[in-house]
Amino acid sequence: MLTAFARAFRTPDLRKKLLFTLGIIVVYRVGTHIPIPGVDYKNVQTCIEQASGNQGLFGLVNMFSGGALLQITIFALGIMPYITASIILQLLTVVIPRLEALKKEGQAGTAKITQYTRYLTVALAILQGTGLVATARSGALFSGCPTASQIVPDQSIFTTITMVICMTAGTAVVMWLGELITDRGIGNGMSILMFISIAATFPTALWAIKKQGTLAGGWIEFGSVIAVGLVMVGLVVFVEQAQRRIPVQYAKRMIGRRSYGGTSTYIPLKVNQAGVIPVIFASSLLYIPALVAQFAGGKSGWKTWVEQNLTKGDHPIYIASYFLLIVFFAFFYVAISFNPEEVADNMKKYGGFIPGIRAGRPTAEYLSYVLNRITWPGSLYLGLIALVPTMALVGFGATNNFPFGGTSILIIVGVGLETVKQIESQLQQRNYEGFLR
Repeated sequence: MLTAFARAFRTPDLRKKLLFTLGIIVVYRVGTHIPIPGVDYKNVQTCIEQASGNQGLFGLVNMFSGGALLQITIFALGIMPYITASIILQLLTVVIPRLEALKKEGQAGTAKITQYTRYLTVALAILQGTGLVATARSGALFSGCPTASQIVPDQSIFTTITMVICMTAGTAVVMWLGELITDRGIGNGMSILMFISIAATFPTALWAIKKQGTLAGGWIEFGSVIAVGLVMVGLVVFVEQAQRRIPVQYAKRMIGRRSYGGTSTYIPLKVNQAGVIPVIFASSLLYIPALVAQFAGGKSGWKTWVEQNLTKGDHPIYIASYFLLIVFFAFFYVAISFNPEEVADNMKKYGGFIPGIRAGRPTAEYLSYVLNRITWPGSLYLGLIALVPTMALVGFGATNNFPFGGTSILIIVGVGLETVKQIESQLQQRNYEGFLR
């Protein structure tokens, strides 16, 4: 693998792409440490130290921003608005015929959908930036910190608008940097920025676990967490690469003196066909009632119940709700992202068939049957991986500092594998062996 890296940097055009990507990553990480105007930086750092990793409702967004959210920097919103906009557009493609028609138009339609995604990203950034500023002004961003209400000393309208504009502009810049990596770098720009954001929080979280530990100065807890993380990475790689291959045979056709078709291929159905989307959906949905309860005034029965049952990660109701939502969204997302009838129609149009299965409706029913069978273990696997931080609460006493959570590990492994495959394919185009021999 080290030899492959050396060969990659010895190839001039690939070296330029790798160095360009590294330069964009440096710019992105610098931006996550530049505070926006109107924020008292010293009070922010004091509250972060006193919070000691307890990020509450903002943990997921803070993870995707590489820790920039709680520091209220220009890249505080990070890549999260773009992820949300992409998911919304993908769901609307199934519902709105116009978007579905654009998706089938090829490159021109994809460019149009990308443009809509950018507009929606900016709109969501304005909305989330306004919410973050309001939360910071009220002191709810760091609950329990004495100086939390002094994070934004000047609470005038002009200062508020300036802060929202800066965070929205920061989100637009992050989106632009991701597209630069996709166009001029090694590809998958948004995914790589997400990878960097999550990986940047690992050293701080691991050191916090070591400081909190009591066995041998915290090194036993530190080593145990590292071992659990390695086991999880191996498990995630194994399941992410697993797929059910449906054989497809294309009939041979004679056109003039030439014969076409007669080839054999397969349809790869992954065990985890939905990826990390169900975990993000479930986390976001569980945050909604807790967020509403946090801003609701007074004391009421539903607010007390939500605070007791849906805000504590180790509560049985929270664990059960989280697990069931992940399983539900796994089936939901697979159902809207893979259409067996459309696949069966395309196969029939080009003379393809599954051996032993008639073309048309029987093929669609067979694909649906296989997809439901493999989605069950995939959804259960997602649910179990996502509950690892909850197990860490009890097992290691790691609070919210446990770095190898389900969402982070799934994204890190998925993006890492995809990036390695892209570099490997570019090496193989130049007659090199690549990373995997």
